[in-house]
Amino acid sequence: MTYRVVQWTTGNVGKKSVHAIATNPTLQLVGCYAWSPDKVGRDVGDLCGIETLGVLATEDIDALLALAPDCVVYNPMFAKVDELVRILGAGINVVTTSEFITGHQLGEERDRVAEACELGGSTIFGSGINPGFIQLFAIVTAGISDRVDRISIAESFDTTIYNSPATEIPMGFGYPIDRPDLREITEKGSGIFREAVLLVADALGVELDDVRCDVEYAQTTEDLDLPGDWTIAAGCVAGIDVRWKGILDGRDVIEIRGVWTKGQSLDPAWSTDFGYTITVEGRPTIKSTLSFEPPPDFVGETLDDFIMLGLTITAMPAITAIPAVVAAPPGIATYTDLPLLLPRGVLARS
Repeated sequence: MTYRVVQWTTGNVGKKSVHAIATNPTLQLVGCYAWSPDKVGRDVGDLCGIETLGVLATEDIDALLALAPDCVVYNPMFAKVDELVRILGAGINVVTTSEFITGHQLGEERDRVAEACELGGSTIFGSGINPGFIQLFAIVTAGISDRVDRISIAESFDTTIYNSPATEIPMGFGYPIDRPDLREITEKGSGIFREAVLLVADALGVELDDVRCDVEYAQTTEDLDLPGDWTIAAGCVAGIDVRWKGILDGRDVIEIRGVWTKGQSLDPAWSTDFGYTITVEGRPTIKSTLSFEPPPDFVGETLDDFIMLGLTITAMPAITAIPAVVAAPPGIATYTDLPLLLPRGVLARS
């Protein structure tokens, strides 16, 4: 079966989604939503740095809905509920890398999304960000212990070359380190981690007593010039260590942690790994690490080429989920609701 899909935006993750869709024989790109006027009318392949695809980007949402695709690949950083409601209400499924896993972060707006699914007979699945698959990896790993005491997931990256101030400033980067409401900024900006904690708890079959956020910061001791004409001034945040903890019976049983740094002038100095560490404390205790390298035939020459490799692991869980989401019953689906997601159409052929 070939699934007809519409791509929603061609930003950092959206470009990688288009790359994956264009090379996957099980998927057919039939439309693309342009988030800015300068992209309207341009071939999607040209926008994403690959061969022309014969599909022009448009800002006409009604025209895209009229295409009646099987699924929309929704890649904005922050989900717009009004857009999701229009898509889902029209009977079109959605897979998204936006800040949406369970939807609870949306508050009462989550009900609108659920009602749109019911109205259209459609399903929405959020793979999560940073990337969301790591929660699934931890859940699968926990399945080989006969007693689980605690699950921790730690992401650690130096993001100096990543050009996305619009997504990093909301996390707390660039603010004076003594700003009184800095913690509240980071808690709001990383709120999707709360949904990730709830997802792991659901997989364990427990209802948490509380979910808490702890955060520490490091400042840059000199002005830090970054890609995208962005400068973090000396004395401002250039390192964030945020931990979201699920509390049960007075102890944290789930922790999802992100450690991100910029530059080499941090105070205090932090060492940053590159990848993910998953620890399932129990019987037995299992520790897994995931790191990423370019393929043997990699010919990238610019920083953007290397960044695109990193964005692959964010884009692909949503792409891989398309067949399962199309087949799922209407509603908000998570990893705990869907069957095993199979990587169809990605095996390289000589």
